[in-house]
Amino acid sequence: MVVSTMASGDVSPYVGAKDVTLMYSVVDIAGVNRLSRRILGNAAAAVAGMASAALPAGAEDRPLVAASMFGVTTPAVDAARERLEELGYEVLVFHATGSGGRALEGLAGSGLLAGVLDLTTTELADDLAGGVLSAGPERLTGAGAAGVPQVVAPGALDMVNFGPRDTVPERFEGRTFHVHNPAVTLMRTTAGEMGELGRRVAAKLRGAIGPAALFVPRGGVSALDAPGAAFHDPKADEACFEALSDGLRGTDVEVEELDLHVNDPGFGRAMADRLHRMISSGGAK
Repeated sequence: MVVSTMASGDVSPYVGAKDVTLMYSVVDIAGVNRLSRRILGNAAAAVAGMASAALPAGAEDRPLVAASMFGVTTPAVDAARERLEELGYEVLVFHATGSGGRALEGLAGSGLLAGVLDLTTTELADDLAGGVLSAGPERLTGAGAAGVPQVVAPGALDMVNFGPRDTVPERFEGRTFHVHNPAVTLMRTTAGEMGELGRRVAAKLRGAIGPAALFVPRGGVSALDAPGAAFHDPKADEACFEALSDGLRGTDVEVEELDLHVNDPGFGRAMADRLHRMISSGGAK
């Protein structure tokens, strides 16, 4: 809990990927007065309340699994989460908005996770092309460095995120766009970018010291990448899939190609079952 005059505005540099709570002080911290006394008292009460709050019975009994999700992969992650919960896990879902990916990476190295279901690796596309939701170049390395079992998919690698349409850099004019809403514009990744993303994902998985598996949805990688949808581009997807296969050939990373769209319930369940087998066998295939 931080009471600060800086808690009104862009606080991302202070919060980062941690569970920091910020309270705006309203007045400067220059002695105690009628207003600051009330604000500091509220902050103290909030700290006391959080410290004394009891966890529900059994809340810490189930092993933890982290999963990555975006709006365009929600059905897949919902199916995977439901299956993992049936199998006895507690699932923490991280929204792949940059800060979500950074939080997932940090947690992967904390020793708290039994496994990672990294179905939505879209933040890598923003890192590659300069989108606004990058989680940085270290995305998809935390579980591998910590030896945590991970099952990965190229979910939503078909898109790069920008703000309003008029904020998209001019160098991208002529590309395929989808205006999700007035504040969000999505750009379709090209075959060249998809190939590079496949190479990057493969390189990160090759570097893992723990068990890893890759699931490839040959029917499309997001809700926008389906027949008749705005980003449907099988040739671009194939460039990614080929780069993934080439980059992981001869390694211990299992590649599972399914003739399903990423949001087919069977795809998410298959990833969940594979992760469960990894965890149950102590990480062995």
